[in-house]
Amino acid sequence: MVRRWIESMIIRLTRTMNLRSKIVVFFGLIVFIPTVILGVGAGYLALQNVRTNYMLTIDEAVRQTTQSIQFRKQSYDLLATRAGTDGELISRLTRTYAELADQIETVNYVDRSFQVMSRYLPGIDTFRIYHTNPTLVEDGGLLWKPDHRPLAGVDETSWYQSFMDSPSALRWTYVPGDTAQLIVSRKITNGGGSVPGAIYMLLDYNSVFGELMDRPFRGSGSLYLLDEQDRIVAASDRSIIGKPAGATELSKLMASLHNSESATVNGEYFTVRSIDGEWKVAALIQMRQMEKQSAMTVYSIVAITVFFLFLSTCLVLIVLKNVVLRIRKLGGRMNDIAQGDFDVSVRSRNRDELGDLELMFNQMAGRLGTIVELLSSAKLQEKESSFQALQAQINPHFIYNSLSLLHWRALDQGDQFLVEAIEALTTFYRFALNNKTNVTLIKDELEHVRAYLDIQQLRYPESVRIVWELDENALELYSIKLILQPIVENSYIHGKIFTRDDAFIVIGIKRCDDRVRFYVRDNGIGMSSDTLTLIQNGEKAGKGNGFGLSNIRERLDLYFGKAGQMTVESTPGVGTAVTIELPACTDKPRIQQEGL
Repeated sequence: MVRRWIESMIIRLTRTMNLRSKIVVFFGLIVFIPTVILGVGAGYLALQNVRTNYMLTIDEAVRQTTQSIQFRKQSYDLLATRAGTDGELISRLTRTYAELADQIETVNYVDRSFQVMSRYLPGIDTFRIYHTNPTLVEDGGLLWKPDHRPLAGVDETSWYQSFMDSPSALRWTYVPGDTAQLIVSRKITNGGGSVPGAIYMLLDYNSVFGELMDRPFRGSGSLYLLDEQDRIVAASDRSIIGKPAGATELSKLMASLHNSESATVNGEYFTVRSIDGEWKVAALIQMRQMEKQSAMTVYSIVAITVFFLFLSTCLVLIVLKNVVLRIRKLGGRMNDIAQGDFDVSVRSRNRDELGDLELMFNQMAGRLGTIVELLSSAKLQEKESSFQALQAQINPHFIYNSLSLLHWRALDQGDQFLVEAIEALTTFYRFALNNKTNVTLIKDELEHVRAYLDIQQLRYPESVRIVWELDENALELYSIKLILQPIVENSYIHGKIFTRDDAFIVIGIKRCDDRVRFYVRDNGIGMSSDTLTLIQNGEKAGKGNGFGLSNIRERLDLYFGKAGQMTVESTPGVGTAVTIELPACTDKPRIQQEGL
């Protein structure tokens, strides 16, 4: 009841308004005014909410960033630890080798087991396993022995001895003079406490920490990763990587914490979070800049909202003007049709609903005009059809009975030539005059062609050689009627095949998967290029030429659409070849709806 009352009230208030006024009023009341109020209120509330919960946002950002850094570090630590505690690897590094085959087996084991592991994470430039077993070789791939070769800013012996003397089983260091690479070292230890070797991984800094450290917090802060000795392993400022925290400006910030986790100094928020025991992540965030950016974002939202509301109002007015004008024009054309003028159309360049309506109107007007023309010519066609119907009433059985009478007469007279001619004519007309269906089995189509050829052979005895190339797998398939006989007839009538020396006609049917190919080739007189062009374009070539081919092409399109194809090739004085392709039909094909 309430909904109906509201509807009746709105209809009563807007009854005197036109379509344009109604849409403008509804747009203002439903869209413009509420959007302005909501935009201003939402902007103000968003600003207050940002100021109130700003610290929570910063803490959450720091927490997520710390977790990401910890996950990156732990991934490489886990990879090095898995390799350094592998029992089979330790057993093979501490074994005494007397045979070369045993050493090769160990090398193959290391390659199989650790080659994939060395590529497990992105950013690993070098992965090596160092050992000091004098009876085991180094293959230069994964197995190495410490020597005086250069190794990331130092020599292998210095690095190996320094790491073995350190108390840590796992150590992260930077490459001296190169802040784009990091070194992860891991001692290979067994249960007895002996250290038969060490794992060496050279990491690409950009792949490991570069994405997290460069311009963190949208460029409004800095990040630092410190190891257990408070040495900077990674930082937003790469120039301080490898330095002790006490030798940088970071020492003053850490002193301001006063045993707490975070502090705010001069508009900067500084916090330190512990990861992996004694490692730390320090974050410095410019609060003033980020708060200013947040405020500008809120104000920008309000300004953009107002701008687009103004723009949308202008666009609505323009569209309304266009819509109303097009509706009036369409109404005028409808009035023309009501007056009996069907030769009208509406010019449309828009692809909207009204554009579709205009296109449908043009189609409707054209079809109405066509229908009127058809109705006006229907009476004339009706008379002509009646006359044709009388002609079509000739009973085919009369022809069969007459041919049968002649057949018996020829038998009585012993005229074998006449008997064969009548039998061929009977077979030919039985197939040609059967109007009950337009499709037939391919084998029946061939029988019809053979009957026609029998008649022609009687007319021109032994003047044309017939070559059959038939695929037995295609004979039980269906095709449209009279698809081959008109082509063969063209060889006699237009190709003058009976006038050629060594004349031949090749008739073939081949099945290729789901397609059937019919082809007829002869060495008749051929046809000119102009006639061939007309036939290929589906036109009649004049004086009967091409009429049968045009009819076949039309029926192929009617039953098979684009799947039915016919090609004609001919060279004057050489001969003609006609090829027809259509789908292999185990059931009778039907006329396609598009062909109606």
